[in-house]
Parts: sequence; C-alpha cells; structure tokens
Amino acid sequence: MRRIKKGDEVIVIAGKDKGKQGKVIRYTTHDRVVVENINLVKRHTKGNPLRGMAGGILEKEMPIHISNVALFNPTTHKPDKVGFKFLEDGNKVRYFKSNGEIISA
Repeated sequence: MRRIKKGDEVIVIAGKDKGKQGKVIRYTTHDRVVVENINLVKRHTKGNPLRGMAGGILEKEMPIHISNVALFNPTTHKPDKVGFKFLEDGNKVRYFKSNGEIISA
C-alpha cells in the first residue's frame, strides 16, 4: 500500500514549487508522481497536419520525486506524515501521524 495515492491532495515541501499544492494525477515510476500545475515546463513541438496536431510552445507537468511532496492534512492545513494501521475488522488503512485521523479513500 502506498503512502501517497492517485487523487490525493499533496503539498510540495522541496524544490522550485515549494509551498504549492495540487492533486496527484498519476505515478510515472515507483518513486515519481505527476501533480497538477506543479513542475510545469515549456515544450516546443512541431505541428503534424496528418494527425491534426498544432505546433507551438506547450506547457506540461513533469514528474516530481515522491520525497519532495507530502500529503496535505485538511484539519491542520499543513503537510503531514502518513502511517498504516489495521482496524478491528482487519482492514489496513492510512492515517495522519499528527492527529491519528484516518485518511478517506
């Protein structure tokens, strides 16, 4: 089970976008995530009329290392560490280490 999953609200804790927050769009490898509107780069693309692609300068999100993001805790409005525990019914869940609150989804 991963500490940070697709769809989680995360906050960047290191790098050029430090302090910004967004949702995890996808995992690229086991240690990199793509977060919406974070780590934007400009890509110069050549148009292809056969495919109907326009050329120009496009902005796209690039992967960021998972150690540079932390899960956003909505109750404290700060980044927080994530732990795992088993409930009485045997389900494994993620929880915030600071206040013990279980993370939904």
